Amino acid sequence: MDSIKPKTLKLDYFGYMKAFLNLMKPRVMSLVIFTCAVGLLIAPVKVSFLDAVFSLIAVALGSGGAGALNMWYEADLDLLMTRTCLRPIPTGKLTKNQALAFGILSSLVSVIALYIFSNLIAATILAITILFYVFVYTIWLKRKTPQNIVIGGASGALPPVIGWAIATNGIALEPIILFLIIFIWTPSHFWALSLYKSEDYRKAKIPMLPITSGIRTTKLNIFIYALILFPIAISPFFLNYYGLIYLILAAVLSGYYVFISYKLFKEKDSILEKKLAIKLFGYSILYLFMIFTSILIDKATY
Repeated sequence: MDSIKPKTLKLDYFGYMKAFLNLMKPRVMSLVIFTCAVGLLIAPVKVSFLDAVFSLIAVALGSGGAGALNMWYEADLDLLMTRTCLRPIPTGKLTKNQALAFGILSSLVSVIALYIFSNLIAATILAITILFYVFVYTIWLKRKTPQNIVIGGASGALPPVIGWAIATNGIALEPIILFLIIFIWTPSHFWALSLYKSEDYRKAKIPMLPITSGIRTTKLNIFIYALILFPIAISPFFLNYYGLIYLILAAVLSGYYVFISYKLFKEKDSILEKKLAIKLFGYSILYLFMIFTSILIDKATY
């Protein structure tokens, strides 16, 4: 990993700002902020506007710091994969040392800031999220087991719990259900990506499921996780957390998720299989956004 030393580019101020922003994985960060905000907004305790804003900024900074540390550690892998070869370190826009320093500083500041603007429980969960993502998923699991994303997905599922804790200074079953929705959603989301980017993962020697167990086993696992996701996604209605609007939206969204996953599982043509994998990956992102949007819509009317 240390042998990967791309030629460092000289950038202007805005070039460096853009490079550091990309180092923070802004797409992932936006989903983290959104799901965290939903957890915060649906909590029974209201938080002042400024405290809420600064708390969400702290969570965003923590997510970005974890992303930077991920890119620091995986610079050698990123250089080999078409999906990641244009990231800041492989392109020489930033050095590994810059990414490491930025990731550590951002992570520390985020946890301290969240403690200041919210409470110890929220800050502790954020710290656990960052440490789990960096040490358990990135350093320990990703290069060692095809179950990397199953176990490692726990870190990405914690933001709604953090949002709830920001408001309530505690944890309850409702945000844990939201955690489970993201946790069960994560494997099918990433396995769909790994199906049509399997050559990337093979080249980088990352033991994703299509590489270690084959295409059919991966498709079966995607379908099984989609089936498991369905009852978990609609369960908040039966637990009396959300109303009929949420039930209808969640059932339709989850039902279509199962439908696409089933079509992918049954498809035998390699070209159509790849197209369905891309379709499922794209829909999975929309799905999670819409499920959490459905919660907000329902809460506004329930």
